[in-house]
Amino acid sequence: MDELTLDEAMEDMVSAEDFLDYFGIEYDVAVVQVNRLHILQRFHNYLAKATLSEDEAARRVVYITLLQQAYQDFVKSDALTEKVFKVFHMHEPQVKFVPISAITVNKAGS
Repeated sequence: MDELTLDEAMEDMVSAEDFLDYFGIEYDVAVVQVNRLHILQRFHNYLAKATLSEDEAARRVVYITLLQQAYQDFVKSDALTEKVFKVFHMHEPQVKFVPISAITVNKAGS
C-alpha cells in the first residue's frame, strides 16, 4: 500500500487492523478483536469533526492522531461505556415534547 496515495490507501483498507497497520500504530490484538467496529466508527466520527488540510502529509498526521485516539478510547474503556452505536442509546430515557395546542378532548357521541 506504500505506493498508493493516502486517499487510495484509505479506500482499500477494510479492517481496523488494516488502518492501524497502515498508520504504524501499535495495538493489542485482543482489544481490536473485541472492539474493531467501535474503533472504526469512533475514528469516522472524529474525522467528521476534524478540519482536514488538502496537504497529504498534514492529513496523514491528523488521521494518525485521530485513529490513535479512537483506539485508546477502547483501551481505557469499553464499548458499553463509550456507546458509539445507536443501539447503545435505545434504552435511555426518551424526552418527547407535546405542545399544549396539540392536546384535544374528544367527547363521545359528538
